Formats: sequence, C-alpha cells, structure tokens
Amino acid sequence: MGAGRLIAVLVTSLLVGCAPATAAPGGSTAVPGARRAPEGSYAVGVRTLTLDPRSARPLPVTVWFPASPGGMAAGRFPVVVYSHGLGSRPELHAELTTRWAAAGFVVAAPAFPHTRQGAAEFTRADVRNQPADGWRLIRHLSRLDTDPGDPFAGHLELTAIAAAGHSAGGFTTAGMFSAGHPARLRAGIVIAGGGLPGSFAGPAAPMLFVHGTADPVVPVTVGRAAYRRTPGPAAFLSLLDQDHGAYLTPGHPGFAPVLATTTDFLRWTLYDDAAAGVRLPVDAESPTLTRYESRPAR
Repeated sequence: MGAGRLIAVLVTSLLVGCAPATAAPGGSTAVPGARRAPEGSYAVGVRTLTLDPRSARPLPVTVWFPASPGGMAAGRFPVVVYSHGLGSRPELHAELTTRWAAAGFVVAAPAFPHTRQGAAEFTRADVRNQPADGWRLIRHLSRLDTDPGDPFAGHLELTAIAAAGHSAGGFTTAGMFSAGHPARLRAGIVIAGGGLPGSFAGPAAPMLFVHGTADPVVPVTVGRAAYRRTPGPAAFLSLLDQDHGAYLTPGHPGFAPVLATTTDFLRWTLYDDAAAGVRLPVDAESPTLTRYESRPAR
C-alpha cells in the first residue's frame, strides 16, 4: 500500500456566515454548549495513495485535508468519503471537495476500478461493488491514523465519518448505509443519485439529497424515492429546472447554495455543530433556483 505523496496548497477562503435560528432536519434546534466546527478556512493539502496495488482491485485514492506549513494541520478532523460518477475521477470534483477540506474535513475520494474515467474494463454494473470499496478505504485510513510513521497519524476523527457522492457515486453512497454498517458512518450526501438494493438499513443517519429537477440522467423522481426510504432525519435540496450537475461548478448560480448547504450539513452531523444545523434552510435559500424541505426520523 503506497504511502503516496504529500503537497500543501492554498485554496480560497471559505467564509461561513451566521443566520437566524431555524430547525435542522428532523426538527432539532441549537443546543447550548454544542461543539462548533472551525470557523474561517484552512490551507488545503492533497495526498495520493493506492490501496492494494497488486490485487485484482487496486484503488487509487486522492485525499484533501486541512494543512499547515508543516503538513497536516493540528487537531483531529472528521472524514468524508467522496464517490465519483460514471466516467469521472476524483480531481474533477475538486472544486467542491477542496472547499470541504478548507472547512475542516478530510475528504478521501477513491477512483473506482471499473467506472472511473479511463478504466481498462469499464462497466456500470460494478457500482454495486463500490460501497465495499468505500469501507475498504475507511479501514485503510484507520490503519494510517494509528501508524506513528504516517503523516495522518492522530489526525483522523474516525468516529465521525460521512459518505457523499455524485450520480453513480450517489448510489454508491446510499449503498454504504446497508444493514449492519457501523454507527460511525454518521451522515450521507447523495447528489443526483438514488438508492441501491439494501440501502438505508442499519443505524439511522441524517441524509441530504441534492438534485436538479430537470436532470435527464437520473430523474429527480429517483432521488425523491430514495429520500422517502431513509429512516433517519432527511433533507432534500431541489435545484429548480437544473440538470445533472452544472450546479457543482463555481460561477453557476446554484453552486453557492449547494456549497453552503452541504458544508453546514457536514458541520452539523460530524462536528455536532447545532448552529450549523439551524442554518440549513437559509443556506439553501436562493429565490427562483432552489427549494428546501426536511423531515424528521421515522
């Protein structure tokens, strides 16, 4: 398993504003004394590594993380496993993932063996195997966190993990929430995706769905069906008349509400930051472009 390379790079500051107190998904409200996520932004480093390089299923991974001039920033940081869609690759999602890292998260993005761009044997049917790859990555990160010689040692908060992904990566994300999944998988973000067979079982966890209502690839009805199946608190951010993912591009009018909503959702679920949770409806508000709804756990 390669140790990979470690590079620190600066990214644009991510400013998190304040908003009036409202209800988070499930109706929870701010709790006095709740832990707050870091304010402002970190510099962001990027590391690449490969899991099981000599196996039948090697898994290249790109990891973005809060950085300092000496390497990784001081402290422990929650982990987000981010899954790409068909024919994509992790670096094509860096506009979103680097901003999450700047906000205080370690974002680990695998390049899946048979659905990534340039795969030697491309097959969409392999999506069903990708949730297991996500768990393989989590186990690998757990080993790095306890390896005294690794740059990540002591910096990964592996009791607070989220899964997130776009398109087929959204289905992969849903598939990680299967029966018997560890409770440390505390939240999910499904972007332009839906559920796999067996999804949304095991310990209930908050889920955020993001979907364009005019998505020609994965119809919004697929995302809404998954939203209705989730047993835990859930929220749905609709991008009105938007397609399969243009709203993930900086400069698109949908990017700002998607970034704000997903970032505060991660802050709320992984840092137990109640103030971030109550900001969610305001984060999502963009006249004529978005609609936000939420429901409590069943």
